Amino acid sequence: MATNSNYNGGNGQRPAGSGRRPSGNGQRPAGQRPAGSRPAGNSNGQRRESAKQRAARKRRKVIIFGVEIAVILIMVAVLYLVMTHTNNEGPKVTVLETEELRIPEEVQQDEAMKGYMNIALFGVDATKESQLYKGSRSDSIMIASINMDTGDIKLVSVYRDTYLNIGTDSYQKCNAAYSYGGAEQAVKMLNMNLDMDITNFVTVGYRGLSEVIDGLGGVYIDVDSEEIKHINNYQIGIAEVLKCDYTPVTETGMQLLNGLQATAYCRIRYTAGNDFKRAARQREVIQAIEDQAKKADYDTLSKVFNSAIGDIYTSLDSKDILDLLANITKYRIVDEGGFPEETMRATGNIGAKGSSVVPMDLESNVVWLHQFLFDDANYSVTDSVKEYSRKIASDTAPYLNK
Repeated sequence: MATNSNYNGGNGQRPAGSGRRPSGNGQRPAGQRPAGSRPAGNSNGQRRESAKQRAARKRRKVIIFGVEIAVILIMVAVLYLVMTHTNNEGPKVTVLETEELRIPEEVQQDEAMKGYMNIALFGVDATKESQLYKGSRSDSIMIASINMDTGDIKLVSVYRDTYLNIGTDSYQKCNAAYSYGGAEQAVKMLNMNLDMDITNFVTVGYRGLSEVIDGLGGVYIDVDSEEIKHINNYQIGIAEVLKCDYTPVTETGMQLLNGLQATAYCRIRYTAGNDFKRAARQREVIQAIEDQAKKADYDTLSKVFNSAIGDIYTSLDSKDILDLLANITKYRIVDEGGFPEETMRATGNIGAKGSSVVPMDLESNVVWLHQFLFDDANYSVTDSVKEYSRKIASDTAPYLNK
């Protein structure tokens, strides 16, 4: 059912050049002093910070750190913090068996990859809890690569329709790996095809994403005329599954989208740019969530992420989270991209496998990926990647060369 709301259109638009949400109610933003007033402090005009305030500021930094990685990783970091102060159970945690993840021996010994933590991020179209584990294709696949020394974070979207070895020596769209074998097979697929050493993942259902965005008061997104109808069409389907109302988007331009609208925006693929633009939209929403979360206080963020516990599934345990939190002040997203790389991919209908994104060729794309993530300009792919590359070329050439 469609409902009216102040979330979009003229009521939610952000003024050009402004990075702040307009209040519109005459009230002063939280924490802002009236003109002419002075903060309590010492003779130098510096504010004295109590132990309680310092503790609250430190907790908030922990939360903002999570935002700097990605939507999904935010929730895990914050939920861990909430778990340490409450009796909540936290997210669903599993253990991946490293020997099952097919990390090439050469990769494990690669000096250029030392000092990085690589985490697979999956967004699944799960309508029930069991689909977080298996049986649902991953609608979003990302790799968050974190330089643990500098705090630099790079995000790469692996396009869901990319034609790859899905971890069983069967070649098809890579998002099938999660459906067939859950997170373990999906992580294995990434390691095998991309010469990666991923041992951790975080999965979130779209209900969780919507709840996070609503809890933060929405996100600012610049919507164009081509996107409006698709946002509203996707909203109808999502609202039916989640059994909730939806608010149609009626205007173009920069505006405040609610959780359902932003989730629908993430799913658009039938516009110029197709799945490549879809992945870019997903990264855009991640950035927009970061913007909103940085303005929220600790209590708000705790409530937001606590409400999303039921839609999170991860291999990150408390030790992993503590390792990540060690350098919270350094973390920042410095670059983002998509795999296969724009100049080294093709699209086509690969027979019964359907419309696919084809790496042209896989070897060159993996070399590009390692240079992008790890600044390794001299990376040499493994023999396995060379084998997969030849197989992909053999499978797809008859369809792409017509």
